[in-house]
Amino acid sequence: MLVDTIFSIQNNSDFEQAAIKVFHHQYINNNTYQRFCNLLGITKASVTCVHNIPFLPIQFFKQEKITSTTSLTQKIFTSSGTTGSVVSKHYVSDLSIYEKSFRKGFAHFYGDISEYVVLAVLPSYLEREGSSLVYMAEKLIEDSTQSESGFYLYEIEKLVHTLQKLITEQKKILLLGVSFALLDLIENYSITLNDNVVIMETGGMKGRRKEIIREELHKILIDGFGVSKIHSEYGMTELLSQAYSQGAGIFYCPPWMKVSIRNPEDPLSGIETGKTGGINIIDLANINSCSFIATQDLGKIQNDGSFQVIGRFDHSDIRGCNLMAL
Repeated sequence: MLVDTIFSIQNNSDFEQAAIKVFHHQYINNNTYQRFCNLLGITKASVTCVHNIPFLPIQFFKQEKITSTTSLTQKIFTSSGTTGSVVSKHYVSDLSIYEKSFRKGFAHFYGDISEYVVLAVLPSYLEREGSSLVYMAEKLIEDSTQSESGFYLYEIEKLVHTLQKLITEQKKILLLGVSFALLDLIENYSITLNDNVVIMETGGMKGRRKEIIREELHKILIDGFGVSKIHSEYGMTELLSQAYSQGAGIFYCPPWMKVSIRNPEDPLSGIETGKTGGINIIDLANINSCSFIATQDLGKIQNDGSFQVIGRFDHSDIRGCNLMAL
């Protein structure tokens, strides 16, 4: 079964073979992706290596139902958006694949989730329906099995008390929070943590604060919490996998996910290692939607496959969707 192959990837050769199989599957079964490939002059037969595979602009998740299966949808994940804006929709036909992806992904970088108390501070996500991040956090809280694990929406005093208690007990803690909530925490409470606490920001001010670069955010949080580093999770509605940074804003992917960088002036070509360009993602867990996505994020990649997220394209820089305006 192809899903089992995806989560058994051990090396680059395994990844390449699985990626080509997934491309062939999606070319045949995903009408939007097939039309996009055909407009580029790319067919199933013409793709013999990963470098030939085209990346679908992520905006199509706002415009069309991106699916590579006839199975019924179990869950629709939606992106956040301002009132009246068009949001991305990810039609998930098999939630067990998503669950396997985030569980194996977390374990790959951090070990057994049952060893952690999971404290989730995700107010902007909890206040709307369809957040894939909230779904993941719910399952990680369940897997934790620790009585203190849970969501802390506006119970900040309770959160601070719980943190202090857990630190005294020398328990391992995962503090998972949206950026503005973590900043609110250090501005309103004097709390010193230690490296038993994995402080993981999920990015974004969600309109609550002025956006700042990750480097500046991490410096403020490191000083405020009294820790040596801040961890980060890189994911999005349109993906079923996450990359993680264990400090300094350097992200690594699990074995079934890879990032490459495209030339911002020519979206069909790559760019040199260390140069800034658009982030392309292969997420093989997306087997039932589209695994090959050109995001609107800007970043740079290093020789070992790690990457940084620098910012986002503004709307004038977005290219690719006009190919489908037929």
